[in-house]
Amino acid sequence: MIKLKELEKLNLSTNNDINENWVQQQIANNPSIIGIGGNLILKDKERVQRKAGRLDLLLQDVETKKRYEVEIQLGKVDESHIIRTIEYWDIEKKRYPQYEHCAVIIAEDITSRFLNVIGLFNGFIPLIAIQMSAYKVSESEVFLTFTKVLDEMDLGFEEDEETKEITNRDYWVKCGTKQTVEIADSILDIIKEFDSNFELKYNKYYIGLAQNGRANNFVYLKAQKKVLVLSVVLKQNPEIQKKLDDTELDAEYSNNCYRIRLDKDSVSKHKELLKELLELSYRR
Repeated sequence: MIKLKELEKLNLSTNNDINENWVQQQIANNPSIIGIGGNLILKDKERVQRKAGRLDLLLQDVETKKRYEVEIQLGKVDESHIIRTIEYWDIEKKRYPQYEHCAVIIAEDITSRFLNVIGLFNGFIPLIAIQMSAYKVSESEVFLTFTKVLDEMDLGFEEDEETKEITNRDYWVKCGTKQTVEIADSILDIIKEFDSNFELKYNKYYIGLAQNGRANNFVYLKAQKKVLVLSVVLKQNPEIQKKLDDTELDAEYSNNCYRIRLDKDSVSKHKELLKELLELSYRR
């Protein structure tokens, strides 16, 4: 077995035989080689972006339909590469808002400085950075490796010192009503069907969850006077969205959450769909 350290490492930015188009084609032929998971297929190559150039590769996950806007650069990543990647991501996201989108930067050299710069965007822009290496196997063969150096940040709900101020059930009965707080009990009953170790945790600005005494807020709830607002932390999914659209539930997607307004009859009527959402969020 040949070890990578025994092979000649190539600098593609100065190589006369291999160019960016060749690298692009290798990924297009087998998108899984870049190692970002999922069952990826090629949707487009050299995709024209009006007044902005061409997107190297547009990949899509077969199951989730999530799209990845991929930009490739030989040599060191630079400012223009970062800006171009984010710009293409933004154009595609606005053009096809029904899909979830993620920007992907691939370069031979992603320095710590630029990794820090890219990291500043992560958390606001879903972004993956991948460092690529090329090795000469023979006169006619080149082997590519891809290492993820920055992963997409999972945007969810995280407590801070203010929001996790502990209250009690009576506090939320006053904020909402006895009936809307009881809807939270119904949501907890559904969660206990797949994990019995949860209980409600009454915080100042929301009702959260505790698992074996520790906060685990894959969902959070707010009791109002007429409804309970259920927020499920979950990446947007076209199939889930269609299921919600096919019901009379008052639901929207924002800030990486499905937000559903529930009255006293909604939980029993749509229990199976709610359980599907809750369990998907719990297991993500």
